[in-house]
Amino acid sequence: MTDDVEVVPEKQTDDHEGSAISEPGKLMRIAVMLRELQGEVRRAAPDQAGRDRLRLVHERALTELCEILPTDLQDELGALALPFEEGTPTESEILVAQAQLVGWLEGLFQGIQAAMFNQQLQARQQFEQVRQRGLPPGAHPESPQGQQQTGMGQYL
Repeated sequence: MTDDVEVVPEKQTDDHEGSAISEPGKLMRIAVMLRELQGEVRRAAPDQAGRDRLRLVHERALTELCEILPTDLQDELGALALPFEEGTPTESEILVAQAQLVGWLEGLFQGIQAAMFNQQLQARQQFEQVRQRGLPPGAHPESPQGQQQTGMGQYL
């Protein structure tokens, strides 16, 4: 699914067609913030006010993510990120929700990296094919300026 993700320059757009992420910088900032929050919750058990605040931050992060993700990724995230029950969530509920979201974001980033690597590989293969077609018969691509290599032939 993320093999065809295209990262576009950071700018405000209303067009979420295809698999373009409209604001990659914002996506990274949200992901880093969530990872830091997750680490902080693990280090110090938050009280009720802290858990209420974490709930609000988590819900706001989901809203912000949905604004910059294409429709297919919004749907996927919506299906995975379940809302908290009414009231103050427990520490473990917050940890699970944040781990799930951070894990999903890391998977998204890995998918983007894999897609970029695949695109680079395909571009390199296309370049090599064009380069090979442009060489005269008998020329080797390793030789300077396509000069013919004299090698050992059948007769010594």
